[in-house]
Amino acid sequence: MKKVQQNTKKKNLKTAKKPRRRLKIKRSDAIWAFILAGALVAVSICISIVVINVHSKSKNIDVAAILKTEPEQPPDAEQQPSPLPEQSPSPELSPTSVKITPDATASPKPAVPVQPVSKPQTQPKPGANSVNPKPVTTEAEKPAVKPPQNLGSLVFMIDDAGNNLRELEPFLGISGPLTIAVLPGLPHSAEAARRIRTAGKEVFLHQPMEAIGAQAPGPGAIYSTMNTEEIRSVLKRNLAEVGPVAGINNHQGSKITMDNEMVETILAFCAEQGLLFLDSRTTAETAVPSVARNLGIKIGERDIFIDNEQNKESMNNYIKNGLAKAQKTGSAVMIGHTWSPELAPLLAEQIPLFIKQGYTIKTASDIIKTK
Repeated sequence: MKKVQQNTKKKNLKTAKKPRRRLKIKRSDAIWAFILAGALVAVSICISIVVINVHSKSKNIDVAAILKTEPEQPPDAEQQPSPLPEQSPSPELSPTSVKITPDATASPKPAVPVQPVSKPQTQPKPGANSVNPKPVTTEAEKPAVKPPQNLGSLVFMIDDAGNNLRELEPFLGISGPLTIAVLPGLPHSAEAARRIRTAGKEVFLHQPMEAIGAQAPGPGAIYSTMNTEEIRSVLKRNLAEVGPVAGINNHQGSKITMDNEMVETILAFCAEQGLLFLDSRTTAETAVPSVARNLGIKIGERDIFIDNEQNKESMNNYIKNGLAKAQKTGSAVMIGHTWSPELAPLLAEQIPLFIKQGYTIKTASDIIKTK
């Protein structure tokens, strides 16, 4: 009986212990469940924070993009008052007062409205009130740059070529039209004329003629003692040496150009040969202009001698006189000489400047033909 009771007690003890084990297991499960729930809450909070930050950044990017894509204002936009006061934003929020800097685009103020920023994108209708009354002009609509005013035509004529090829060379490199007159009967007359033509410059026969004084005019000269046939013969021989040429101008010749009959013989010969004549005006009493008018022939006339003194300052002053003459009468013929060492560099420097100022550089034949 005691054994039965003892066994019964043991069974009761076992059954009493089992519920305690189940309760212990349930507590541990509750603890793990609590920990897991806490972890889920923490993860949820972190995810929410990340989502909120991403959303906030996306808003900032949108505002920055709007600021970056704002169209440029016309040059006078800041100076024009707004004709619509009821729609004008406050000065703090005005599109013209907002400076777009790297700091502003990185973190724009949330108070800046989107509408004032994008407002300049709307083009105003013609005649309507607008913040920008002057339209933006494109490159195609910009007015063309006006060319400089035409101040007149300039002719630079260089005499006495044929004696020295070294002195001639600097003039051949000058850009633009240039007339060079070659003396006949000199060691390099024919070669000088050939080089001038090759360089694209205009050639004249620099015809020697007798002067009032005792100066020797040089080979191939016309003298007052010659008759008509002798004059024509001299001209033909000289042209055969240096031709073809565009025309003739006189070397010295004050005595010849004062004689009406001799001038008439020379001009008539030029007309027959299709040549032009330019009077170097070595005397104020020249008969060339009056005889030319009687014959109905166009001639040219020298206005300025550039190198009466062979220094740069003096030559510049004479050229300035020529510029004034061109502005007053429309053209100026200026004569220099190959033996002036500073003349070629001066012309090479100044001629491009004259063109920019509005002068036109022409040859002697151009001026004579347009008279």
